Amino acid sequence: MCLFLGLSLAAAEPRDPMPFAVPARWEDAAEILSPSAIQLGGFLGARVAANEKNRLLEVDTGPLLAGFQHKPGVHPWIGEHIGKWMHAATLAWAYTGDTALRARLDAAARALVEAQEPDGYLGTYTPDKRFGLYPEADWDVWSHKYNLMGLLTYYQYTGNPAALAACRKMGDLLIATFGPGRKSILAAGTHMGMAATSVLEPMVLLYRLSGDPRYLEFARYLVRAWDEPNGPRIIHDLLTANAVNRTANAKAYEMLSNLVGLCELARVTGDRSLLVPVLHAWDDIVTRRLYVTGSASQSEHFHDDYRLPNQMSANVAETCVTVTWLQLNSQLMRLTGEARFGDELERTLYNHLAAAQRPDGAQWCYFTSLEGTKPYGPGINCCVSSGPRGMALAPQQAYFKYHTAGHEGLIVNLFDPGAVTTRLDGHEVTIRQETGFPRQGGALLRVSTARPATFGLRLRAPRWALPVALAINGRAVRPVTVTPGWAELPARQWHNGDRVSIDYNLSARIIVGDHGNAGAVALGWGPFILAYDAKLNPPLPRAALGLVSLPDQPACRLEPGEALRFATRLRTPAQPAGVPATLEPFADAGSDGGYYRVWLRAPDAPLATDESLLAAGRESRSREGNVQGSITDDDPNSFVVTFDGQPAREDWYAVTLDTPVTVARVTFMHGGTFHDGGWFDTSAGKPRLEVQRAPNGPWEAVGDLTAYPPTTATAAGSLRPEQAITQRLAAPLKVYGVRVVGAPASGDNPNQAFSSCAELQAFGPGPSAPR
Repeated sequence: MCLFLGLSLAAAEPRDPMPFAVPARWEDAAEILSPSAIQLGGFLGARVAANEKNRLLEVDTGPLLAGFQHKPGVHPWIGEHIGKWMHAATLAWAYTGDTALRARLDAAARALVEAQEPDGYLGTYTPDKRFGLYPEADWDVWSHKYNLMGLLTYYQYTGNPAALAACRKMGDLLIATFGPGRKSILAAGTHMGMAATSVLEPMVLLYRLSGDPRYLEFARYLVRAWDEPNGPRIIHDLLTANAVNRTANAKAYEMLSNLVGLCELARVTGDRSLLVPVLHAWDDIVTRRLYVTGSASQSEHFHDDYRLPNQMSANVAETCVTVTWLQLNSQLMRLTGEARFGDELERTLYNHLAAAQRPDGAQWCYFTSLEGTKPYGPGINCCVSSGPRGMALAPQQAYFKYHTAGHEGLIVNLFDPGAVTTRLDGHEVTIRQETGFPRQGGALLRVSTARPATFGLRLRAPRWALPVALAINGRAVRPVTVTPGWAELPARQWHNGDRVSIDYNLSARIIVGDHGNAGAVALGWGPFILAYDAKLNPPLPRAALGLVSLPDQPACRLEPGEALRFATRLRTPAQPAGVPATLEPFADAGSDGGYYRVWLRAPDAPLATDESLLAAGRESRSREGNVQGSITDDDPNSFVVTFDGQPAREDWYAVTLDTPVTVARVTFMHGGTFHDGGWFDTSAGKPRLEVQRAPNGPWEAVGDLTAYPPTTATAAGSLRPEQAITQRLAAPLKVYGVRVVGAPASGDNPNQAFSSCAELQAFGPGPSAPR
């Protein structure tokens, strides 16, 4: 058992990180600051605060530690979660100094260190299944990676030596287990070994914090291992193919994790050639694979060039990918000081990262599509654990320091109100940013310093903010642009009370879609990407929504009130002149369970005329089931089921409306066929078609789905997934809702029964061919 040296709460104040024992040979162009040096308000500050209060303080660490204390763990990668929580919680505590969070951190760190075995093993596998000895042990090194990250971050900000000692024991065990003449690290990691070799980042940090060169040599070995037989060949492929979808197996999260580690290795060694493949990957992602909202991947992988589907069925933007993309841009910002990386930090923070977080901070999405609903979850999975790490990193992306031409300076990277306190020219200086962002453009920087201090200011000037004008103490000055994207005030002597006025543009902008989004537009407001949310608007047909061309007016305007809401006009086939509509940031859209979409039909693009009359309705079903798709999104891949492990006599799927529509035909699309059910059993009769003739009125049977293929409780017959069954009504009816009712099937498990549905659609009088 390890002696854990806890700190008293009296000493548990936020502090600067422990100094590295080994300095970097590549001096950062943008020096990262301690979270304790920064205060962040506004939109992003509220999200950061909610992340700590409603997520990090509320996580039950018991299940995260259980697999270490009572082996084996409940699933192969259960070991990653406590390290992820410690990483996020430590940064959050360093930011706020919250004593309750510090107490939880100390308890978790103590319990984790006490679970370490004498040889340094700190995983969740039994001895016969460790480090690749068993196929499911492919995540053992991966879990050690996150324990290293969590404990090293905890050590950096608390100084607790037991945490560093535990990390050294883990590092020593990895060195003794893997390398030339020993086991290949690739054998202990899935995705061509990338899961295991991503331990690169914490091994470099362990070297810098301990000063032990053995950890650096192991880090170099990890990079060489990429070129072993059947290895991912990360550097080779990125230098030759210049494409992440043709590198290794294109698994986004693990690949990006390795690239983050490569940045750390470049920093400590000074080897600038290591950054070349990283920049190849970055260029490829930004050019061909990045969503307008600042994340990438579908079903956790990089795919073909410009393939950016928006629907939920594409499994868009795994939150682990979003967070690791954020980390990569932070690394590149630090190493190069280039504004383009600050631009991507901003895009991700205000859009895809915030969109994956429920606004109250309590839950996170695994995937976050640009169209559909948001399946937030509170449970234990990789993304629910990763998301809080990304939000805890946010304050450190707001301000950086730089050193150039014999003087220091401060970088202002984000526009939310806030403050930073750091040493410049040997003096403690506080700069406070006062602003009405994101409701209005412009900011005032106030300088507080006990003594005059000489330093420069570098302000990021993204395209959406141009033009930017500066004034010092009310006198206009001309900034010197040193690199694209920066407006710089050269070093000068600053006094207490000095003010810098920043005037910048903050208005609506139209983003024209291309490739898969050709014929569509998205609306932006400053860094925010906006979205249509059905819950904020009267029922409108979804796929037919288009922006109205308003040549003499802005595309949208900010509405009064606390919430960010934007008034615009959207056109439909029935209302080509447009109807008033409300948009909101993608980050907030769908937070109450409603349907949302980012991309709208362009003003000159034709509108769909065959959309279901139920597309803007409220969907429901007899049982919630365990697949969270949609039956009104015109996407047959995003089906729903009623599976709950229980039998049922009947299942139903319904869509209801606030205003009536005239329906002549109804299409029910089958979802999926499984070994234990998923279809309707027609032995006692075909599925029943019902309608609601008044708001919240009774359901009335108006016929059967006569074309539904014959089935039994145990066999689906000729029924195919995504098969559309269309039924024409005897006469058109004005209705407020449509429902299909049938007997669920049990397949090979007679103790339960369930059904599925991909789409429930209704159409007015017209052609009867199914869509």
